[in-house]
Amino acid sequence: MMSPASSLLVEVLATPGRVRFLDLPGWERLLRQANSANVGAILVYLLEDNGLLNDVPPKPREHLEAARIVALRHRRLAGYEVGRIRSDLAGLGLPLILLKGAAYAMAGLPSGRGRLFSDIDILVPKDSLDQVERALMVHGWASTHHDAYDERYYRTWMHELPPMVHLRRGNAIDVHHAILPETAPVRPDPALLLAAAREIPSEQGALGIYTLCPHDMFLHSAVHLFFGGEFDQGLRDLFDLHRLALHFGTEPGFWDGLVARADALELTRPLFYALRYITRTFGTPVPAATLAAAAPFGPTRLLLPLMDALFLRALSPLHPECATRFDGAARFALYVRGNWLRMPPVLLARHLFHKAFLSPRTAEAA
Repeated sequence: MMSPASSLLVEVLATPGRVRFLDLPGWERLLRQANSANVGAILVYLLEDNGLLNDVPPKPREHLEAARIVALRHRRLAGYEVGRIRSDLAGLGLPLILLKGAAYAMAGLPSGRGRLFSDIDILVPKDSLDQVERALMVHGWASTHHDAYDERYYRTWMHELPPMVHLRRGNAIDVHHAILPETAPVRPDPALLLAAAREIPSEQGALGIYTLCPHDMFLHSAVHLFFGGEFDQGLRDLFDLHRLALHFGTEPGFWDGLVARADALELTRPLFYALRYITRTFGTPVPAATLAAAAPFGPTRLLLPLMDALFLRALSPLHPECATRFDGAARFALYVRGNWLRMPPVLLARHLFHKAFLSPRTAEAA
């Protein structure tokens, strides 16, 4: 079966001890692939956690330590920004629920170590969106989308406000009221996500800040990857799922309740893909009973080989050394699929026509 395991980076992510057999050209190849996949800082922590950092030759070690410095600075800035957002929204009486990278980092999860992210995602009740947006604007946040079509696109059809940027600090925030667009064929009930959110323990230094519960955090990571259409950082996102599975898999009841929770949230298909590809790519230890329970929710036997071919090519590092002539076609097919899953056909056709022909004219006239 076609597999991203042919890349050196995937081999090391799955089996860190592989680095003991690398010569200097091998290290250079590994670092190039890691940088292209945005996992350079993740790699340094992975090697450290496995007691391998002292085996790294001096030159590659310098690159890894530089990546660690960048990651530590990123973590400090993210923590500061989360604190400011908490302060900005304090008057609303809402829990600050973080999603994705910011949630991993602030909760001190292994999947947050070395992970870089470009914005801070939060989840709020839909009926609080106006209040949240006004509070953020009062404190210097502004929308980055001024085109009337884009405003309508986000506010009518999507699961989030138009992205906002702080005018002075330049950091970005995405305010979500759900984890899939209003127009998607499945609609995980946000009330279930909000009700199960878990406060970050005070020892992490993040008082009054929440994340999704472990099941929902894993499922959100899965739906973000397998319902989306962009795979530039697909390998990193798949490794997120691997690290979440390793961490939460030790909690009592995590594996036993995962499929039932996915069923309740209408997310069984992305769960199937997540379990299939983390086990095949990284050898993640998922209980056989969980795999068997998720198996009926996969695609048909005729469709599954095609999805394997597409996903496993798209989940390879985006680097010329890992590329095949099929990569572009696989990524384009998944891009179309991702948009297809977000909107019904007529609305999707209108959206693509507008973005292809009308938005460029609007931008030129601005």
